[in-house]
Amino acid sequence: MYDWITALPKAELHLHLEGSLEPELLFALAERNKIALPWNDVEALRGAYAFNNLQEFLDLYYQGADVLRSEQDFYDLTWAYLLKCQAQNVVHTEPFFDPQTHTDRCIPFEVVLRGIKQALVDGEKQLGITHGLILSFLRHLPEEAAFDTLKQAMPFRDAFIAVGLDSSEQGHPPSKFQRVFAKARSEGLLTVAHAGEEGPPEYIWQALDLLKIERIDHGVRAIEDERLMQRIIDEQIPLTVCPLSNIKLRVFDDMRQHNILQMLERGVKVTVNSDDPAYFGGYVNENFAALHDSLGMTREQAQRLAQNSLDARLS
Repeated sequence: MYDWITALPKAELHLHLEGSLEPELLFALAERNKIALPWNDVEALRGAYAFNNLQEFLDLYYQGADVLRSEQDFYDLTWAYLLKCQAQNVVHTEPFFDPQTHTDRCIPFEVVLRGIKQALVDGEKQLGITHGLILSFLRHLPEEAAFDTLKQAMPFRDAFIAVGLDSSEQGHPPSKFQRVFAKARSEGLLTVAHAGEEGPPEYIWQALDLLKIERIDHGVRAIEDERLMQRIIDEQIPLTVCPLSNIKLRVFDDMRQHNILQMLERGVKVTVNSDDPAYFGGYVNENFAALHDSLGMTREQAQRLAQNSLDARLS
């Protein structure tokens, strides 16, 4: 890894904790919890990481998350990610967690949250990494399920700063969740949402106008709508872009086609993030390195991208 990339203080604003579950830890947790896996070893699992689209990835993602059962499991998952942050000079993180992925498996909400939150608190004390936790709703489930999740979360309101929206984008527009986001905002929570990854620019408009989001997660298809681009520039709405993820999930065929630097030079407040690094081939620094290697990202551009991430923090 390039030392000058590591030297940049950075924030990570688009990271799914369940997507940081490295194969080695996945196998260790499966053994701890006596769960049979369909893969013989770590290398066989890594070999399964060939995705043609978002849904193929999500199928494997949810299968992997099944090894997470106890408070200690969620602590270990989060702590492993924070150690990666420390090594890569990520000084602040605002990770997502998907409670519905676990409560639908009869894992109590508080088990998930306590394990994650304790690791984040310890990470701030021991590693100096500040944080803000974001609760995400799964958009392929009904809005009523999101309301149930929000209700479960309210006794732990102080543990997180915002709600988000993730999972399968196609066919699940932000408008589907307008009421639950309004309820979350009435509870004092900030809002973010995945939009404009596989879904069209219209989903970004909906996320901005109906969900009242503070940041756009992904958003790379905004460039297809010039009026939308101008709004994002004028209002300085941050985009949490995930370059390696975009290649792995075929949003772009090749990193040389990625539009992040084009948007940066247009004045968009784009940031670099890793999304689901265990599955997509790298954490934040690997994403920066890919932009340098494939797009010729300069050190000055890298500095702006890093500063954007610090400026775009919610907490």
